[in-house]
Amino acid sequence: MPERLLNYINGGWQPSGGADVLPVLNPASATALAEVPLSPAAEVDRAVVAALRAFPEWRSLPAGKRIQPLFALKALVEAHLDELARTVTDECGKTFAEATAELLRAVENIEVACGIPVLMQGHNNENVAPGIDEHLFRQPLGVVAAITPFNFPGMIPFWFLPYAVATGNCFILKPSERVPMTSARMFALLASAGFPPGVVQLVHGGRDTVNALLDHPGIRAISFVGSTATARHIYSRATAAGKRAQCQGGAKNPVVIMPDADMEMTTRILADSAFGCAGQRCLAASVAITVGDARQPLTEQMMAAARDRKVGYGLDSGVEMGPVISAESKRRIETLIAKGEHEGASVLVDGRGRAVAGYEDGYFVFPTLFDGVPPRSEIAHTEIFGPVLGLMHVASMDEAIALVNERRYGNMACIFTSDGASARRFRHEVNAGNVGVNVGVAAPMAYFPFSGWGESFFGDLHAQAAHGVEFYTQTKVVIERWPRDWSRRF
Repeated sequence: MPERLLNYINGGWQPSGGADVLPVLNPASATALAEVPLSPAAEVDRAVVAALRAFPEWRSLPAGKRIQPLFALKALVEAHLDELARTVTDECGKTFAEATAELLRAVENIEVACGIPVLMQGHNNENVAPGIDEHLFRQPLGVVAAITPFNFPGMIPFWFLPYAVATGNCFILKPSERVPMTSARMFALLASAGFPPGVVQLVHGGRDTVNALLDHPGIRAISFVGSTATARHIYSRATAAGKRAQCQGGAKNPVVIMPDADMEMTTRILADSAFGCAGQRCLAASVAITVGDARQPLTEQMMAAARDRKVGYGLDSGVEMGPVISAESKRRIETLIAKGEHEGASVLVDGRGRAVAGYEDGYFVFPTLFDGVPPRSEIAHTEIFGPVLGLMHVASMDEAIALVNERRYGNMACIFTSDGASARRFRHEVNAGNVGVNVGVAAPMAYFPFSGWGESFFGDLHAQAAHGVEFYTQTKVVIERWPRDWSRRF
């Protein structure tokens, strides 16, 4: 029988009291790996009560003491990297190399958060008025929670957890019910890293569990990554309950290819961006806009790249792309491909209806390439979240920037060029929070916030780095006077 996953509450593993469970499936084979409980609101409350009890002592620890369990966690994750990566591959479908790279990004965020004694510093002014000094301190919020998606189960929780606990908060994670095993393995490491009971907790569940987190009066802040529709719901409900919220939504990321781009390099990077992780990432390139003479060489080379990419189970040798997450996702992607064809785009490489030998029941969609995508079509603006790239063609950079800026999302935009002036103009004028120049996935390092504009983000402060520190702290300004005659009394 598949194992039934446990919640991690108040420093111990506990079975959920809820009757409902969901199977966790390997998307390459459709076989059951585990069962995940759909925890009721009472278990969310139990975690919040434990966190509220742990908070006063945890926040009072010096910052240098709070980061010691993070140092231990970094070493534990690195020691168990292969095991964690295999878990990501099994439940998420990524290749082993993609899973490993994801986990190294998690480690990077742990490392940055270990700098909290500096990152959390306030500031002060002496003698703002005669005999009066003024100080600004950063203090933690209390209990905070994160709701994370299926596509990066090893990385995205660590956009939030290290910064939250290092700044003195207590943290509750609700991972995607599609990929809960990676979080369970991570929390097994967290359990031995030295965090006191109640500081870090894991509650599995679905929609009702999410709403319990959003509504609970003991939770001060919510972090989320997922679709735009869900991000809007979570942001609205959390803020209506008086919480801070940072909600990363969907994307439809354009890439502009200028005629002077290095086509061999561009094709390789663009194929990795569009088809890597089976296109299931919020920074996947989904629309490529060629300018002038870039059209023919880019189209020909991308056709070859799409056809040649090896698809299969992510732990098998030589595999470059795995399955999509579920049968439902596969149906949705193939329906949108048909929709694009109906809207007038040409399917140059068709990834529908193909199987991988030995994994015939898996949820595989092979790389798909559209040509001549109409700018006003549904597939030009809908996030497909699969290995599908649409090509558009324009005569000038003015037209390309106009196409980039007319979309409602603003997660990422990239340009490939050899001309510095074109690159500088592009980065200045495009409406996107993450911009790449000769880069296909403009994912910020952990030292920078993961930005996002338009309907790709709801909130003010993003994940990672200084934004993460600001999000998880509140400022206290102290204005003080110490008259000399008072001091003589003692």
